[in-house]
Amino acid sequence: MLNGNNPDLRNSEIEIKMSAKHVDVYYGDKHALKGVDLEIPARSVTALIGPSGCGKSTFLRCLNRMNDTVRGCRVEGDIHLDALDIYSKQVDVVQLRARVGMVFQKPNPFPKSIYENVAYGPRIHGLADSSEQLDHIVETALKQAGLWKEVGNRLDDSGTGLSGGQQQRLCIARAIAVSPEVILMDEPCSALDPIATAHIEELMDELRETYTIVIVTHSMQQAARVSQKTAFFHLGTLVETGDTRTIFTNPKDERTQGYITGRFG
Repeated sequence: MLNGNNPDLRNSEIEIKMSAKHVDVYYGDKHALKGVDLEIPARSVTALIGPSGCGKSTFLRCLNRMNDTVRGCRVEGDIHLDALDIYSKQVDVVQLRARVGMVFQKPNPFPKSIYENVAYGPRIHGLADSSEQLDHIVETALKQAGLWKEVGNRLDDSGTGLSGGQQQRLCIARAIAVSPEVILMDEPCSALDPIATAHIEELMDELRETYTIVIVTHSMQQAARVSQKTAFFHLGTLVETGDTRTIFTNPKDERTQGYITGRFG
């Protein structure tokens, strides 16, 4: 089922949450991303698709400066979160990553209790003035992540003792507990079974009412199900971007058509 019929994306007054202009990324001498221009609409899901090594995860990591942690990586160009130039020297990267959260490919809960996994971010960012307020933040995040009914009565249990799908939803709860504006998801379902994947996809559909979501996925079926906008990367270049339905049914570029029909990738 294609989900690319969001009327918000057909409107000329689309609110843009993040924008990238002329973005190039180098790993040492390797030119990994070449002149990427992409606008990310607010409160929607944007899917980044393409074959392995095409640059989609590299681009995703540019959006919250995770590439800063990679030795020899250099990012050029402009990336804005609303009016903020996120690569400005005045930007506090810790605060940026609170506004632009990330969920990784493999669930990575802290070796702490379920409660402490979710409370960690709000605590270090000073978002709670009391233990009651922190309790409320934890409960709200777990409810938003669709996990409260399953773990609400055992918050002292270890987060690492949950199933894979539950661990990933815990990581999503941990990300949203600091009230981000954008959530980046790097293949969040690749390590999960089909039932857990369905839970995460349903969750994304609910979360996009509040958050802007960017997802990297190898699954074109998943991109078609969950996203309103799709961007196709190939060999470090953003080949084509647009409304998800249009990209999957009437792409403009032959390379997009070839990837979608399985001729390469």
